[in-house]
Amino acid sequence: MAKATWNGKVVAESDTFETVEGNIYFPESALKREYIRPSSTTSTCPWKGQARYYSLMIDGQENQDAAWYYPDPKPAARNIKNHVAFWRGVEVEK
Repeated sequence: MAKATWNGKVVAESDTFETVEGNIYFPESALKREYIRPSSTTSTCPWKGQARYYSLMIDGQENQDAAWYYPDPKPAARNIKNHVAFWRGVEVEK
């Protein structure tokens, strides 16, 4: 079981996940959508492809770009398609 927590709330929880470069990627279905907000931020990884971001909003507090995902990952990273990872103070444990 992997769990991501921020601002006292669980934002994702799943029995299944992928680990890449030390980051736990949760299936999209594990996200607590009520806390997720889309972001216009993008970045590029040479071997994973272009990442998009989500921000978290909990109890009036925002954590900008606290989660990222690869909507169309390159072949080497296909195992993280439809998965989301967290950073920026989000506590992830397994």
